[in-house]
Amino acid sequence: MNRTYASIARAGWLALGLTVVLAPGARAAVSEQEAAQLGRSLTPVGAEKAANKDGSIPEWTGGVASAPAGWKVGQRRVDPFAADRPLYSIDASNVDRYRDKLSEGQVALVRQIKGYRMDVYPTRRSCGFPDVVYERTKVNAREAKLAANGWGLEKGIGAAVLFPIPKTGAEAVWNHKVRYMGEGRIEHYATIFSSKTGDFTPLVQDQWTWVPFHSPKNKGVEDVGGVEMKLLNAVVSPAARAGELILAHWSFNEASDAWLYFPGQRRTRRAPTFAYDNPVPGYENLETVDAYPMYAGAMDRYDWKLVGKQELIIPYNSFKLIDKSRKYKDVYLGDFVNRDLVRYELHRVWKVEATVRQGMRHQIAKRVFYLDEDSWALMVADNYDAQGKLWRVQESSIYPAPELPACVGQEFVSYDLAVGRYIAENATQERPETDWLAGREGRIDPKKFNPDELRRVGDR
Repeated sequence: MNRTYASIARAGWLALGLTVVLAPGARAAVSEQEAAQLGRSLTPVGAEKAANKDGSIPEWTGGVASAPAGWKVGQRRVDPFAADRPLYSIDASNVDRYRDKLSEGQVALVRQIKGYRMDVYPTRRSCGFPDVVYERTKVNAREAKLAANGWGLEKGIGAAVLFPIPKTGAEAVWNHKVRYMGEGRIEHYATIFSSKTGDFTPLVQDQWTWVPFHSPKNKGVEDVGGVEMKLLNAVVSPAARAGELILAHWSFNEASDAWLYFPGQRRTRRAPTFAYDNPVPGYENLETVDAYPMYAGAMDRYDWKLVGKQELIIPYNSFKLIDKSRKYKDVYLGDFVNRDLVRYELHRVWKVEATVRQGMRHQIAKRVFYLDEDSWALMVADNYDAQGKLWRVQESSIYPAPELPACVGQEFVSYDLAVGRYIAENATQERPETDWLAGREGRIDPKKFNPDELRRVGDR
């Protein structure tokens, strides 16, 4: 860990110890006996530390927490598992053999899309976090709690996992929504809208994400004004859309706020429909607002059920996919993301089912989420329409970023089975490296996230 960051983090932790105390009579999130297993039978963030019965999932030993020799931040990433070879491949001829290790959506992709396959590699439990995350997670295990409405967050601290031993589906999903990937980042990527011919025009974007909740000095939800995260997205190309801006503020206990800026109009307007199941503007009706990234925003339209844990084959350690030497046209093919580039591994996941709450409406009537136990990233999501038919299948990709350290995720893909197309988000192959340390090292300007500043940003 960076020495300066470590000292700041430690200071934040000491301050926390003086301020975060359970009120008399308050109920701890988990029992003291359960919480004591963190760092013992459980990893410090709540995963099962031991290998599975047959050893196909190995014991967690700390993850990839240090950079390869000679590597520097900003350079092309080095794949620590480049020598691995697939153990087996899953395609339409053998998918039934592996059905118990796949989601319904994954099975549908293999069966319905000609040429679709999944290459499964040895499992590498590469996810680890800074010590301060482990320390603060212990506090959350005993003290974090949801709001009385069952979906908002009443109490918890950032730079940590909120609910390492979740008792409800909402708790598990909160772990995904605010999983630790640093205090802010600057991303350069494209969104790809597939076509049967394989031809497409990438929507190239720059994006700034600020997460003050993950400062180690943070003492709780109130310390950041109830703001979960702020995001500013700027379109770079094509020329017809260059300069378009989206500003979004996600909150712990309210619906998100959003503003749009269009350079041709030279004015900022509030966007109350930039939330929930409304289509993302300009995304060809392939993605709802709350499906980015994978799932985000207020959770009030669903009832959340924690089904339990299982083993699932999921994308992991996706270094081949994010390789900067690759061109978009070679990665994003007509019917699917190039199968040679997607590495799958067997991991334990938490399964959560979301069904539309009585009296609420959402065009995705049911969502089934699978969250990786080591990173809390939402890795696979099966989405069903109002008739109960499987509609959209999402898969995310993660890899360890030792400069944080944390497993980070950018690229994710959503296959729309109804229209036979897919959208690939956060495609970074032809763009500069993501600056995962931007928030920690002061390269995120909080003024950017003020709606009054959008015109100034857009006119640059």
